[in-house]
Amino acid sequence: MILGMSTATYTFLHVLISLVGIGSGLIVMFGLLTRKRLNGLTAVFLATTVLASVTGFGFPFEHLLPSHIVGILSLVVLAVAIAARYLFHLAGIWRGIYVVGAAIALYLIVFVLIAQLFLKVPALKALAPTGKEPPFLVAQLCVMAIFIVLTIVAAKKFHIEPARTA
Repeated sequence: MILGMSTATYTFLHVLISLVGIGSGLIVMFGLLTRKRLNGLTAVFLATTVLASVTGFGFPFEHLLPSHIVGILSLVVLAVAIAARYLFHLAGIWRGIYVVGAAIALYLIVFVLIAQLFLKVPALKALAPTGKEPPFLVAQLCVMAIFIVLTIVAAKKFHIEPARTA
């Protein structure tokens, strides 16, 4: 039992929250690339990504795991991105800090998704049973490369406030 729920129910909620974070985050990334703030979806993305990281610590464990380190890193990045967005209102340098922070937060939750897919999907697990084999590493490096490019482009495009129409 975790927080009064069965482990299966808790896991389902954690996965659902994570998928909402990923889905809304991908749309927010598209918004950054097209210089659109997407205020509602941004709030959903940031909230669900924080919640996904926090609920990740709810699973029983005996020692610090790599997933905990990713969760801690994600929460730190999200704290900065949330401050840039809502406390500093994307003013000046905070606009770029927000873009990079949001992109890193999205990358980290996608990183965990890929790791979980390689752990849980039999065909992927067969390719990389320990998570140290080339297929896993290639998948993670490809996703990282995509996110680096997206982050650079988004930082350049979202840097300038879009023209307002009357």
